[in-house]
Amino acid sequence: MSKRTINRRFFIATAAASVALGGSIRRASAAGKYDAGASDTEIKIGQTIPHSGPGSLYGVLGRTGSAYFDMLNEKGGINGRKITFLTMDDAYSAPKCVEATRRLVEQDEVLALYGSLGTAPQTAVHKYLNGKGVPQLLLNTGASKWNDPKTYKWTTAGLPLYPTEARILARHVLNVKPNANVGILYQNDDFGRDFLGPFKKVLADAGGNAKVIMETTYDLTDPTIDSQLINLSKSGADVFYNITTGKATSQSIRKVAELGWKPLHLLSAGSTGRSILNAAGLENAAGIAAISYIKDIGAPRWASDPDVMAFEALRKKSLPTIDPDNSIAFAGYGQAATMAEILRRCGNELTRANVMQQAATLGGFHAPHFLDGVTYSYKPDDYTSIGTLYIQIFNGKDWDISDKPVSE
Repeated sequence: MSKRTINRRFFIATAAASVALGGSIRRASAAGKYDAGASDTEIKIGQTIPHSGPGSLYGVLGRTGSAYFDMLNEKGGINGRKITFLTMDDAYSAPKCVEATRRLVEQDEVLALYGSLGTAPQTAVHKYLNGKGVPQLLLNTGASKWNDPKTYKWTTAGLPLYPTEARILARHVLNVKPNANVGILYQNDDFGRDFLGPFKKVLADAGGNAKVIMETTYDLTDPTIDSQLINLSKSGADVFYNITTGKATSQSIRKVAELGWKPLHLLSAGSTGRSILNAAGLENAAGIAAISYIKDIGAPRWASDPDVMAFEALRKKSLPTIDPDNSIAFAGYGQAATMAEILRRCGNELTRANVMQQAATLGGFHAPHFLDGVTYSYKPDDYTSIGTLYIQIFNGKDWDISDKPVSE
């Protein structure tokens, strides 16, 4: 073999090696950066909610999320990766939530959790997840504690924060009754106090004539709240801020009507569900004011809305046993779409730190279940979830929503 032939073959081999190396370099530069729960082909996420027990009606959030991610996987997943979604039952129990969360993190090795439900269960795993650096995103609770990016940077709320809601309702009072005498009934726990303090501060800071003239509490174990309402009705209050939940809300709405008391009646958004109002009597709920940010999926005006139609198509295909007007399911659809957007923005850098970075900069994103003009408000140094809301008034049959949204 001649020297020229040897040199020629060496050049070809070297060139081929260079091409192969270059291809390898290009592949490496395009390859993903991963933490546990992510790879070139899969993204694994989790959630804990009550699929059983007294809060089992919220299990529909998990079933809707599963259907949504199955739909995405049929279309190729997110950035070419299949989504494995694990929704675990915690029965709305803090100990069970701890057990389920540890399993998701330590055994299933999920990249992140989203949409988990309940202040008490999520408080039980708050420090654990932040200590592990695992994102705890879009929680189905609006407790003020979730807005603490300095101490608990891995946790965000998915509902409007209770103080946000309280401040907007207080400003509504100042607009429509500037000389209001306010009576307040609140649940005697952190939930009640989360609404109480911010509401009173807005009135005090306004420096006008609106003032709180009486406040009283109830405990979840109280069989009735009749005595508290009788005292409030006799106090001279012409505004009633009703910070109650569940059975107590239904009892209070009905009792106010029985007493013939006709204040401006303010209700926390989490207690405006149709089942609560039905138990109170829809006619008794007429005139109640509350905040709103989600499309009322059962109302005819939303029948041709593209997002509602997309949810309806998914419901018919994958969730036929769920009623078409199930607002909890529709919220679960919107939350799943939001989590998908966070993962989509991560691109090929599927680390927990980047997931958190994308979640913390989601401000301006309009989720499918939101009313027009409502977006998430997250910023890296302020985890306020939703800062723009609507005022709605119940007309005895349905909610009339204000023409324009209101911001904090």
